[in-house]
Amino acid sequence: MTKVKTILVSQPQPSTERSPYFDLAEKQKIKIDFRPFIHVEGVESKEVRAQKIDFSNFTAVIFTSRNAIDNYFRLAEEMRYTVPDDMRYFCQSEAVAYYLQNYIVYRKRKIYVGKRTFSDLLAFIKKHKTETFLLPSSDKLKPSIPESLDKLEIKWSNATMFRTVVSDLSDLEDVFYDILVFFSPSGIKSLFENFPGYKQKNARIAVFGNTTIKAAEEFGLTVNIAAPTKENPSMTAALTDYIKQVNKR
Repeated sequence: MTKVKTILVSQPQPSTERSPYFDLAEKQKIKIDFRPFIHVEGVESKEVRAQKIDFSNFTAVIFTSRNAIDNYFRLAEEMRYTVPDDMRYFCQSEAVAYYLQNYIVYRKRKIYVGKRTFSDLLAFIKKHKTETFLLPSSDKLKPSIPESLDKLEIKWSNATMFRTVVSDLSDLEDVFYDILVFFSPSGIKSLFENFPGYKQKNARIAVFGNTTIKAAEEFGLTVNIAAPTKENPSMTAALTDYIKQVNKR
């Protein structure tokens, strides 16, 4: 394998200078570019009505992402629905709950926060089985989420409020990177929708998560770097480990 000099991360550039990617680039003397291979587009209010969703029927909202928060409050405003002060919010992680402060007075609301995964949140939801829950989501909701909610035997509805859309990458057609980094099956799909005849050649493929590994292999890619693992719990750790091995030769 040739030495790694360039990396393309299929996500937006980090908003903070303290990102471990910047540390990686500086320490290993490599160039790292960022480009989202997919992006989110909110659905129109008429599409929510077509799903037979009436916001006033729900006493609690389950948020799994910041996109879900943005689009829930956007649509509530478009549909002229005033979110009541006694609404209960169930957030998958602290990061999601913290983001909720952009829309509500945090300390005056009933908010329940999971540790990190959706399964961590189920115990809180189970304790409030009398509530009627709304789950705002994208069009690519993990099957395990509705399955978990159904097992709780609660009243809940899913509303598709935004979609994951393939980004236009045509300007990258003649650009080569030593490593391409992916975090979702949608990112892999975007690569081949933009470049149907894509050949991996000497590029190394780095992926995060088992579903992304599976998608890469289904498209005929060879996965060279995978995370998380026991040795490398983050993508930057996995990249650092790989680059140290390859570039020392």
